[in-house]
Amino acid sequence: MVTISTFTLCYVLVEDPKTSSGRRGLFPSVRIVVALLAVLSLLIGLQLYAHQESTLGPLESLWRDYAGTPKSMTLPWAGLLLALVGVSWRRRLITLAAAVGIDILYLIPRLVNGEEFAVGNGPVIALTGLVLVAWLRWTGVERRSALHAAALGALLIVATKVGDIWLGVTIRTQDHVLDEYVMLVDHALAQPSWLVGRLLDDLGPHVTWVLHWVYIELPAVAAVVAVWQLRKVASSGRWPGHYLVRTFLVLGLVGPLFYVLFPVIGPMFVFGADGEGQQLGNFWPMVSPPLDLTPTSLPWEGGPPRNCMPSMHTAWATAVFLHSRRDIDGTKAPRWIRFVGAFWLICTLTATLGFGYHYGADLIAGAVLCLTIDSALRDPRRGWGWFRIRLVAGGAVLFAALLTSYRYLAPVYADHPIIGGMLLVGALVALAVTYKVTWFPRDNAATDAHGSADIDVADDTVSTTVTR
Repeated sequence: MVTISTFTLCYVLVEDPKTSSGRRGLFPSVRIVVALLAVLSLLIGLQLYAHQESTLGPLESLWRDYAGTPKSMTLPWAGLLLALVGVSWRRRLITLAAAVGIDILYLIPRLVNGEEFAVGNGPVIALTGLVLVAWLRWTGVERRSALHAAALGALLIVATKVGDIWLGVTIRTQDHVLDEYVMLVDHALAQPSWLVGRLLDDLGPHVTWVLHWVYIELPAVAAVVAVWQLRKVASSGRWPGHYLVRTFLVLGLVGPLFYVLFPVIGPMFVFGADGEGQQLGNFWPMVSPPLDLTPTSLPWEGGPPRNCMPSMHTAWATAVFLHSRRDIDGTKAPRWIRFVGAFWLICTLTATLGFGYHYGADLIAGAVLCLTIDSALRDPRRGWGWFRIRLVAGGAVLFAALLTSYRYLAPVYADHPIIGGMLLVGALVALAVTYKVTWFPRDNAATDAHGSADIDVADDTVSTTVTR
């Protein structure tokens, strides 16, 4: 899987759809080989690091997807569904049937031997077979579309395994956390984690179960929205200039870098009963946190990961919401996909706060990061005018200002909560309104301000221009 996924990814990254006819031989170009070796080296290095730390590495985790028990039962299926957007319906049905059959063959021995229920081997093996068939037997746009889509599906699977290693790195390298600072900042937001935590206690276990499921399955719903966006790729041979997967992956590359720059672990650990003796007290969620303290960098041994600032679940859920509003040609999305995006955003925000995973300040930083990254990627054919620069530069400055103020002005937020809260919420609202005005000027607009749809082409024989 690692070789297949990295090959397909590198094929897409270095192949120029404007100049390639898709009639290459079986052997990849030198650029693809170089990129393939670089990605493989990264994964091997991460596996060696994981072995040294006695934890599960990406290569070992991928092997379990083939021959063992997959770590996730839904993520492999989400990756396969995303990969199938690049092939015809007949080939989709054949691949799905093969995946289901393989999963059943793996499942029967597990159940007979009394092992726990698990699926996910079938889609990984079927995805591998799809790549091999497309590479060896197909040509032209048909081949490229299949490999492009397969790369996205494989990358969704591989990226989560790489992310698991990075979480371990944050624990290993950061032995202090800054939760006291963020808790004081949250006083300006009325301590939302405490408020929502008490609300979930009142609502009961059924609501909590739904929120847990939504929180865990965020990559799966992202794949659903991406499949909807890319549903016409196989028939048209054209790929959009921008779609959810691009924003999702860039967020995954950029956001976690700040985990080691601003290590935070969440109120349920530092101020709750899950701190395993290192917590400051059992405040969360029933007792208001202490405000009469001088914030310090708090020593913390071992887990959990320092993965609160910014809230990547908020950033990713916001991206899903934004991309569920409109189709890639600018038309309004159908009601069901808009409902899915809104439902997942609301539930994800509720879960991140109500389970004590995040502070409100984390969520604001995550939303700002998403709006900034998506503005840098959206509608690439319009270029880099002032309309984009003001959003990307403004969002980057705002994000840096937020993290700086959290670190150095936390007592000021706590002493002046009304002003501080208005500044935090107002800054996010201002960025969101600018984003809305720039990219969605009218609810029913079919095109952008320049009259061109956000469509790219898969080869040099097709071009699309939509005018009002």
